[in-house]
Amino acid sequence: MSSTLVLKYEGHNYFRQRLVMATLAGRVVKIDKIRHQAERPGLEDFEASFLRLLDKISNGSTIDIGYTGTSMIYKPGILTGGKINHDCPSSRGIGYFLEALLVLAPFCKNPLTVRLTGVTSNDLDLSVDTLRTVALPQLLKFGVAEDAQLRIAKRGSAPLGGGEVHFSCPIANGVQPVQLVDEGRIKRIRGIIYSTRVAPEIPNRVVSSARSVLNRFIPDIYLYTDVFKGADAGRSSGYGISLVAESTTGALLSAEMAGSSDQPPEEFGRLAAKQLLKEIDRGGVFDSNTQWMALLMMVLSSEDVSKVRLGKLTEFTIQYLRDLKQMFGVTFKIKPDPATKTVLLTCVGTGYINIGKKRN
Repeated sequence: MSSTLVLKYEGHNYFRQRLVMATLAGRVVKIDKIRHQAERPGLEDFEASFLRLLDKISNGSTIDIGYTGTSMIYKPGILTGGKINHDCPSSRGIGYFLEALLVLAPFCKNPLTVRLTGVTSNDLDLSVDTLRTVALPQLLKFGVAEDAQLRIAKRGSAPLGGGEVHFSCPIANGVQPVQLVDEGRIKRIRGIIYSTRVAPEIPNRVVSSARSVLNRFIPDIYLYTDVFKGADAGRSSGYGISLVAESTTGALLSAEMAGSSDQPPEEFGRLAAKQLLKEIDRGGVFDSNTQWMALLMMVLSSEDVSKVRLGKLTEFTIQYLRDLKQMFGVTFKIKPDPATKTVLLTCVGTGYINIGKKRN
């Protein structure tokens, strides 16, 4: 597949993932009709901010945005990494930007050290907590993001934010193929209930209500509270929860929610616990939030067969499989398993090489 061929897409859906894939594949992409019929057509502030972030961590990339903002051409450069700072707009969470950095950082020329400021949790994007406790460990299974560190210096709830996150990641030698088909049985559940500028008893009430649901199924449950106050608590009040279920084979399944002032903590805790149970019922070795990361790593792995078991594929993942085929020329073999209502996906890796990495 020629790298000079411009790949054309329409609309704002899958915007971030397509740019991530284009950056790794070295493909030029053109996106048209970006909210062209909306009252406010064109790129949103968080999408423009994401483009600036890609530009900061790379060298030689070119971004050409049309006059109306409804079309753009992105030609990726070389991922350089280094030390950067980035202010994320409050319209999206830090997780929107950090999620992409997790899969790009291992393939930079130099180790990446980034300081992100903004909203650490909202009801749109993965929280920093889930990225730290689930996404990073999942990437370790592919031999990337080893010794990566993700630290929450300040929390910032929506809508005003004020949070601060530090992320550092060394460069990877390569991506290992995996055979992750045994989902095992859930052996323990862990969780973080965080809060900013709210009464300290609210997180404790969330813990009690979540445990009242989860204790019916498993005894090994540990939920702890992370209460931020003063200057480290951002500019808005809020609270949230990040739950992780771990299986006997190391599978990690997660669920999270961000609370609102008009929702009773007891109801909030119960809903979050039920959401985790639904994720467990879906099955698989990777949860619905990290399906796309697993598939990308399988494509980038050495030229060997990788095989994983996933729960029911989300609409996002189905489109993502199509985009992976167009970007990298990789086709997945998909085999449903009616007995477990899961899906087995198999592919041969491309043997991706970090061309920017310094060689001895």
